[in-house]
Amino acid sequence: MILKFTKMHGAGNDFVVLDGVRHTIRLTPEQLRLLANRHFGVGCDQILLVEKTEFPDADFRYRIFNADGGEVEQCGNGARCFVRFVHAQKLTHKREITVETRSGLIKPRLEENGQVTVNMGAPIFEAARIPFDTDSDAVIQPLDVNGETVQISVVSMGNPHAVQVVDDVECAPVVAQGALIECHPRFPNRVNAGFMQVVDRGHIKLRVYERGAGETLSCGTGACAAVVAGIRRGLLDNDVQVVTRGGILNIVWAGGDAPVLMTGPAITVFEGEINL
Repeated sequence: MILKFTKMHGAGNDFVVLDGVRHTIRLTPEQLRLLANRHFGVGCDQILLVEKTEFPDADFRYRIFNADGGEVEQCGNGARCFVRFVHAQKLTHKREITVETRSGLIKPRLEENGQVTVNMGAPIFEAARIPFDTDSDAVIQPLDVNGETVQISVVSMGNPHAVQVVDDVECAPVVAQGALIECHPRFPNRVNAGFMQVVDRGHIKLRVYERGAGETLSCGTGACAAVVAGIRRGLLDNDVQVVTRGGILNIVWAGGDAPVLMTGPAITVFEGEINL
């Protein structure tokens, strides 16, 4: 099976993007893992599949598969690459599109300067919808991680996030502790673990251990979740620059039921084909 693909990245969070609009694409978990493998395949954090939608208010359907072959609900950096991909492939001429995801509709917009802004919708705090096992609606929740109590804020941006504040993000136990938090029994669907260093009220540094992918150079929904958590804790203003290892994202949230707006880069690296 010869499969054409486009390799892209958003602030270092990299993707294999597939055109399921003009081609019928059905891949097994084994084939997805091969595509994502950096030694035997193309290599990526996630695989993005662009498809036709049956929603009358949407332009496309957006499916996301992690490097482990599992399908997930949302990917913010991928959403930015999505809109650049459909423009480059001439699947649309609209600068703002509405995209169907497993967690609802999102609206990425290609800006004049080449950056992409995504309306990620309102954050979700209800524990049952995240989902997160707790009897409290407190903004800060204690979590027992291998005998150590970690203070987290839990939020869904279409996918679940557990965000903690650290003194120095470079020294944070992202890989070791992130893997334990990802599979913690209080998160039935697993979780993305965010480690946030507050530099000032408009500036944070962030590392994220992503569910099904490990630590990535950047995480769009993780940046949204971190800023939302920081605002709810009273640590941040409403417009925040997020510095990740792969690049800079800008997150704006007015609070309450307002949508989270994420702006950042979306880069095409190369196109190719692979024999699966």
